[in-house]
Parts: sequence; C-alpha cells; structure tokens
Amino acid sequence: MRMADLKPGWSIVGNDGSRVGTVREVGQNYVLTSIAGMSSDIYVPASAIANVEHEVIHLSVPQQDVAHMGWAQPPRDEDVLATSPEADLHRHI
Repeated sequence: MRMADLKPGWSIVGNDGSRVGTVREVGQNYVLTSIAGMSSDIYVPASAIANVEHEVIHLSVPQQDVAHMGWAQPPRDEDVLATSPEADLHRHI
C-alpha cells in the first residue's frame, strides 16, 4: 500500500492488537498520529507500518513500546506526501 492511500481518521494499532491512536495527517515518510491521553502527537515512520487492512494500520511494534521509540520529534525535513493521479501500474519512472 502506498502512503497516499492512508487517510486521516484511520486507527493505528500495535502488533499486540492494542490501540495506539488515530491518523491526523499522512506524509511521504511519516504518519502524524494523535494519541488518546497524550498532549502531543507522534510521527510514526513508514518503516514501522507492518500491514494495513480495513482502514486499520498495524505497526511492527507493540503499543507499549511506542512511547519509547522517539517518535515525538517531528521529521527534520519537510515530509510532503507525493501523490499522483495515475494508478501505480501506469506511472512512468
């Protein structure tokens, strides 16, 4: 799945099935995620996404480890989502 296919409002869960939060924004390399009970958001890197199904993003780490991953820091570079009106099969590289 492409990052452009992810949408705000989708749920994010750890690999233990526990809820992590909700997608606020989607970038090219990160998903800005609001966490219930926390005053700040986290930036979940695309590399931590293990699977996506039925509007739920499954991470490769358990929910309890998310707070210790250092994801509270915003990305150093601008993370603009690269979108294309063409389907993946029709994009020219």
